[in-house]
Amino acid sequence: MEYNKSSGRVLKKAAWAIALLFILMNIVAANHAYKFTHFCDGGTRTERLNLSFANKVKLLFTGVDNPRPFNTARPSHLYKTVVLQSNVPIECWYIPTGETAKGTVLLFHGYTSNRSELLDRAEVFLQAGYNCLLTDFMGSGGSGGSQTTIGYFEAEEVKDCFNYIKGNGEQHVYLYGSSMGAVAIMKAIKDYQLQPERTIIECPFGTMYQTVCARFDMLHVPRFPMAGILLFWGSVENRFWGFSHNPEEYARHIKCPVLLQYGAHDDRVSRPETDAIFNNLAGPKKLIVYPDAGHDNYLLKCKDEWSNNVTAFLDHGI
Repeated sequence: MEYNKSSGRVLKKAAWAIALLFILMNIVAANHAYKFTHFCDGGTRTERLNLSFANKVKLLFTGVDNPRPFNTARPSHLYKTVVLQSNVPIECWYIPTGETAKGTVLLFHGYTSNRSELLDRAEVFLQAGYNCLLTDFMGSGGSGGSQTTIGYFEAEEVKDCFNYIKGNGEQHVYLYGSSMGAVAIMKAIKDYQLQPERTIIECPFGTMYQTVCARFDMLHVPRFPMAGILLFWGSVENRFWGFSHNPEEYARHIKCPVLLQYGAHDDRVSRPETDAIFNNLAGPKKLIVYPDAGHDNYLLKCKDEWSNNVTAFLDHGI
């Protein structure tokens, strides 16, 4: 009898310890999910390196601060600032290239970025004879809000930019997006049946769960079970089900010609994810892999190759 009572107390303590650990894991995950999807005003991005042990412990519970991305440059060409009413007011730069323009390219940036970081890529399109519309997603630059949903609600903003350009009489609309911008484009085409003439997407993740796992891999932290818990709380906090935010599936609805580009040293998106997206694309398609690039602006290491590839695709398709 004494043995059974002792065993019962041990089991009860173990159950309490497991319950407390589960609660603690959820608190940590909820904090990190919120910081990952909400920008703060001012300050600098929290760096994990060169922190004291006490600050690292604090960071574990509070999450990483993400300052709001602000534009640091403006177009060198004549341009017009356009504000569109979408899920939040979104601010864009429209840069015309002349009366003989071949069409208009809509450019969409990645996570923690802004439209000023697209200016170098817009310059390539402008030189090739295309007007450009560069957009700040919600939470970034001159657009409203402080939230980012890694392409989910941003898809509505892609749709509203597309409709704005089409509404102004443009017949030849092209879409370009990097990382989160690519994901938002893919979801917009699927959700709103957009019909761009051609689309260029770079380094989109395969599924939201995979991209969360990639963050844990970069920190050399086990994925299970925290990746799933973090994505659950991100879903609750942002009011969409992150487990179904899957560009691999969006690809099945994309029938326009697509140029999919990938950096061989990408540490955030795997080659199998890229191959799955490419295989699922329903229309004419081409995959280009840049051997020296990672999850970054391909102009930095492959300027001539990238410029030639994108302009040839816009001019001639697959």
